[in-house]
Amino acid sequence: MNPPDLRYHEEHEWIRVAGKQATLGISHFAQDALGDIVFIDLPKVGLQVKAGQQIGEVESTKTTSTIYTPVSGTVTSVNPELKDHPEVVNSDPYGKGWMVVIDLSQPAEVETLMTAAQYDTFLASQKKG
Repeated sequence: MNPPDLRYHEEHEWIRVAGKQATLGISHFAQDALGDIVFIDLPKVGLQVKAGQQIGEVESTKTTSTIYTPVSGTVTSVNPELKDHPEVVNSDPYGKGWMVVIDLSQPAEVETLMTAAQYDTFLASQKKG
């Protein structure tokens, strides 16, 4: 269910690395737990971010959840479609529901994130807890 080419953070964000850029979004698990997403607050292009930093919020009919970046760098792109159609994250969290692109300042941070198999194990352990 979780694409194997992505890396995952314990706060349920994913990144897809291409060269020195990382595309970030939230996992299927996260969007499913949130329910119907109605608004997404994303950072501005040019923002310098550090791994673990809050970079936005997702509002749903149930709750508001913080978006964290699992990597450091500079935000170079924000998904413009999410402003008018935040529900895309519910229907396609790993595709059209991407949120931001970050130019990586510390590419080695990617190696500290979970693989899809590790994330699946992490999710299973959370359900038991």
